[in-house]
Amino acid sequence: MTEHQQSSRRNFLRNACLSGIALTIGLRWPALGQTIGDVVIADEVLAAGQELMSWISITPTGQVTIFNHRSEMGQGTWQAIPQIIAEELEVDMDQVIVQSAPANPGKYGPQPQEGSFSIRGWYQQLLRVGATAREMLITAAANQWHVNPAECYAENGYVIHRNTGRRLGYGPLVKDASQLPPPGKVALKDRKDYKIIGQPLRRNDTPAKINGSAIFGLDKKLPGMLYAVVTRSPKLRGKVKSFDDAGPKSVKGVKYVVKVQRDVFGFLFEEVAVVADSSWAAMQGRKLLTVEWDDSGFEHLDSEQLYARMHADLYKLPPSAAFETAFRNTPAVLEAVYETPYQSHSCMEPLNCTADVRDNSITIWGPIQEANWIQANLSERLQIPIENVTVNMTFLGGGFGRKAFTDYPLEAALLSKAVKAPVQVLWTREDDMSMGPFRTGAVHRCRGGISAEKKIAAVQVITASQFISAGQEKDAVPEAATVNSGQIPGLLGDYYTSIPHYSFGGISTRSPIPTMWWRAPGANIDSFACESFIDELAHLAATDPLLFRKSHLTGSRCLALTNRLAAISNWETRRAHDGCGVAITECFGSMVGQVVKVSRQTGNKIKIDKIYAVIDCGWYVNPDIIRAQIEGSIVMALGATVMHATHFKDGKAVEQNFNNYPMPRIHEIPEISVHIMENNESPGGVGEPGLPAFAPALCNAIFDLTGKRIRRLPFSLEDL
Repeated sequence: MTEHQQSSRRNFLRNACLSGIALTIGLRWPALGQTIGDVVIADEVLAAGQELMSWISITPTGQVTIFNHRSEMGQGTWQAIPQIIAEELEVDMDQVIVQSAPANPGKYGPQPQEGSFSIRGWYQQLLRVGATAREMLITAAANQWHVNPAECYAENGYVIHRNTGRRLGYGPLVKDASQLPPPGKVALKDRKDYKIIGQPLRRNDTPAKINGSAIFGLDKKLPGMLYAVVTRSPKLRGKVKSFDDAGPKSVKGVKYVVKVQRDVFGFLFEEVAVVADSSWAAMQGRKLLTVEWDDSGFEHLDSEQLYARMHADLYKLPPSAAFETAFRNTPAVLEAVYETPYQSHSCMEPLNCTADVRDNSITIWGPIQEANWIQANLSERLQIPIENVTVNMTFLGGGFGRKAFTDYPLEAALLSKAVKAPVQVLWTREDDMSMGPFRTGAVHRCRGGISAEKKIAAVQVITASQFISAGQEKDAVPEAATVNSGQIPGLLGDYYTSIPHYSFGGISTRSPIPTMWWRAPGANIDSFACESFIDELAHLAATDPLLFRKSHLTGSRCLALTNRLAAISNWETRRAHDGCGVAITECFGSMVGQVVKVSRQTGNKIKIDKIYAVIDCGWYVNPDIIRAQIEGSIVMALGATVMHATHFKDGKAVEQNFNNYPMPRIHEIPEISVHIMENNESPGGVGEPGLPAFAPALCNAIFDLTGKRIRRLPFSLEDL
């Protein structure tokens, strides 16, 4: 059961716990030098004037409530987090209610939904909370029966006495359990004993999303709420010179036309908002708004100019004498340049946010991916104490990094303050796709040499791209390249020990276009170049691409994944020019290998026949969620590889809707087979690592079939 609602957490704890009608425990913020907080009971921290971080509460009816401090944007935290706690607590998932926690790092700990961190960052704490509650309930039952707690065990919401079969439900035990001190140490289950973790249980947020009861940002309504749409400079950095509000104010329902700002990495973009009593009136009013923009003081670049600048930047880094010597001394050398495009995030739910700003408080609701940063930014910008800033997270219709940003909540808050009423800001699809920040385009210069033993003796990757920022106005100062230091996102860690000489460097290309992270940041562009180039080096060495990779792997974990990938894709039975490509990447604590199979169809079009994917994410919770995330990542990568890109003309984004930024349709999705490695390693991420390997695996497959190397994305499968 899912309830996506907000409540006063302190009041809930007081009412539910201090009255003695519930067992409520959680984590206290870790002391200095500790990585995990102490498990404590609610009345202990409340009496000390403190707050629990994450917690569970069990009522006399046996109902379990979990406050989820992570946003849910489709990645499955509303299922995985309760599933972890339910396992150690020994309750059925049907007994669990999930509620969303507002932003407050002092109470709940770090809350950013990025870096695929929800499980790998919190699983130990969640397991301990569940196990602690279970042991307290067992002790309460044992005390009632006057037996040793070791003679009792918990199962399906009951405490059972082994010798007599007596049982008590959790509900009647919570009053006594709430009076017990939490045990200092609890034993956690072995993975072999799990009943819930590791099972493909149905997601508890799915029914609400199907029947329409799930609350997304646009569903939020407040008494007296107004609606706003914003006109922004098509050249992004333009400043408002003047505007004529006569047209918008002629539309029935339009109340205000006001200047507003949005914050992009500290740079304030100027805008004009139309505020009305309905979203329709606001949109109609905006159509009649005339704004004169001052577009001076910054460049108005075309895509061709951007990429010409990146190509020039590739050669600005001072050379490394040690690498150049190693490179020249290899028997066979190769150089190649790769390009990746700018991309919009294009979440299915466009940006939106609702704000209610009072004299000394701010409350916002919306699809928020990074609650803590937004809370801090609003406090600083509006000069309101951070404890008076409440950020409520609704469900997100996709995030991909874009909804971690501060700009759209600031717009809503500034407008609410200006008109002295709650305001919901709506971004149209055109706003969402053309205003940025964007994933940066990039150009990579790759050089490598093969030894007499047919292994990589030296490899260098120099990247020119925009760094994540509001836009760079000055040339970057090149730094000297070094040998055998630094890393490049997406590259397998084993290569750093098996390649004798490597050199990775980058330079920030000057451009006023705002850029930011995009699903699997860094790895989503670097992996295309690195894994494509490794394939080219394998061809230079006249070695099977997968065996060539294996010859450089030093760790048993990566070798096991590679062997599994070869087995499920029947790699060893492939023939020359069979249309098979491979890529293996590593990011956010997980490794993913993919094999793509392609063929030539009638009309000479290339068809993607099947994709095999293997992920090693270590300890995991729900295999269905993992498969869904890998499949979704591959579909997203497919669109970015062969279908869409953001181009610029005279400083403006060209693509503004799905008519010229097409998304993959269901009939265009090939068969995807996902396999999960089983081991006892620490958990890694899942929501992002599935994306980077697809583009190079596809391009390597096309080379295997056609002999044509693809070094520039996106490309059309019909033009090969």
